[in-house]
Amino acid sequence: MKKLQCATLEGIEAIPVSVESTLTKGLPSFTIVGMASTAINEARERVKSALLSNDFVFPPKRITINLSPSDVNKNGSHFDLSIALLIALDSAETDLSTWHVFGELGLDGRVKENALLYPLVLSLANNANMQKVLVPKESLSKVRNIPNIEFIGVEHLNDAIAFFKGDDEKVVRQDSTEIDHPHYTIHKETYYFQKHYPIDFIDIKGQENAKRAALVSASGLHNLLLEGSPGCGKSMIAKRLHYILPPVTSNELLDIAKLDSLDGVEPHFTPLRPFRSPHHTSTPASVFGGGSHKAQIGEIGLAHNGILFFDELPHFQKPVLEALREPLEDKKIRISRVNTKVEYPTSFLFIAAMNPCPCGNLLSTTQDCRCSEREILRYKNRLSDPFLDRIDLYVQMQNIHPDDTSSFSSESLHRQVLYAHKRQMAREQKCLNGQLEDSSIDKYCSLDDDVKTILDQAVIRYQLSFRSIKKIQKVARTIADLDNADTILKSHLLEALSYRRRER
Repeated sequence: MKKLQCATLEGIEAIPVSVESTLTKGLPSFTIVGMASTAINEARERVKSALLSNDFVFPPKRITINLSPSDVNKNGSHFDLSIALLIALDSAETDLSTWHVFGELGLDGRVKENALLYPLVLSLANNANMQKVLVPKESLSKVRNIPNIEFIGVEHLNDAIAFFKGDDEKVVRQDSTEIDHPHYTIHKETYYFQKHYPIDFIDIKGQENAKRAALVSASGLHNLLLEGSPGCGKSMIAKRLHYILPPVTSNELLDIAKLDSLDGVEPHFTPLRPFRSPHHTSTPASVFGGGSHKAQIGEIGLAHNGILFFDELPHFQKPVLEALREPLEDKKIRISRVNTKVEYPTSFLFIAAMNPCPCGNLLSTTQDCRCSEREILRYKNRLSDPFLDRIDLYVQMQNIHPDDTSSFSSESLHRQVLYAHKRQMAREQKCLNGQLEDSSIDKYCSLDDDVKTILDQAVIRYQLSFRSIKKIQKVARTIADLDNADTILKSHLLEALSYRRRER
């Protein structure tokens, strides 16, 4: 028996698959077992044609290909090359078991890439499951950015067979490149960031409170809701926030590249986190993922490790807003269908913007609001209290004034975000403040007696929920980090309380 390594995609994660072969005495046959899809079963004809077109003589034996584990559905044409090599090299004295092989075969033996190859390799690389990989030559320019892996590229089946027999003249070796971005290391973990701000906070005049809240939001990944009149700068802040987010680890960078690939976008391999902004008319399936037979990833899955921005928040469908509560709280979503159940990670920063009323002029000092009290109440009631309870920072933005001036650039804000990030990681937190579990809050967000007394008074006065209390503590911890303070002071807690949601 010979064996090669391959993989299949389940949701957004690769499941390792061992491709095993035996050629035994019996009536000549060619069978593939192990819950193979139609595309894999059709590989028999592609493999036969590719081998016979290149002067290979099929032995008069019973050929059995097993895809293990046998209880996992496999799909994709990238199994072709593995199957062909196991048959062609059955009598060769070579160990194939440590190699991962991906590639679709043409009828003449040409090795081609397919759409699943890239996310498969990225997912396996992220989990440190492979070191040596054989891929189509045309894929080398893409996979070379994946670190710590040796890649071999082949154009033809004959080249792959010759390589495993010891002749490597016609293959192309590609060592992975180092990640070339600014970085720093804390507790043996390297964090990558970029200093590129195509749109800048310097363009936003005034709105100092909103910009401060945006800084706190980015520093700890705290969910943010901006409310204000049309044109006051809500979307401008949300889009610029994208470029001052905390740095990413190498694993997060590979995850971002994998999601780009699944979204049909050429991965850029930069530390820029994702930014997804679905329109308010989007259906629940497009936002959360779905499909009648195979669950596809949606906008919140593609926003993992980045920003999910909902503009015109109250105009989103009620089922979308209520279903968003689970991924905001649990940082994951499970999609169940008759044929499949898939779980996606959804650790994103949620940013939302809304007008104060349907016409948008309720807070305006220059224009009259045209809405009745009933229309305003109906508009705001589209957002339930359980949903709003998952928002960390609420900011009511002011009207634009001719005397407003620019204050902070994105570069200066990003420096503060990086500083706060270093402080959080130096405490050996597993995540940023906004994503801390309840069990970690007492350890990292502890309050002294005087500050705790102020929080207790606020709980009684403002009728804060348990979730709101924890969020206020986490926000206060981020403000303390920005202020270079080891403990949460009274001023930090009071600022965190100022961002609480007011009663409507």
